[in-house]
Amino acid sequence: MRFIYPAVFRPEEDGKYRAFFPDLECCEAKGDTLEDAIENANAAAYDWIYTEITEFEGILPPVSDLSDIQLQDGEVVRNISVIIRVTEGWDE
Repeated sequence: MRFIYPAVFRPEEDGKYRAFFPDLECCEAKGDTLEDAIENANAAAYDWIYTEITEFEGILPPVSDLSDIQLQDGEVVRNISVIIRVTEGWDE
């Protein structure tokens, strides 16, 4: 299954990036560069969604519309796509 959630990437004072998902509670990532932060955000989203599907009821939050996300100066938003293959007990 494919899941796509927006992530907000915020540059930090030291030049690194911090990422958070407005829709995925407490799902965050960091990176030395924007590319690193995107890669780490992808891994964080994968872990968050996989845990929700396999350990909880599998009810995922709705996806925010990109136009509804308010950005601060320097922030960028990117859609993060995660593919999860769950074979045991999951109806696709």
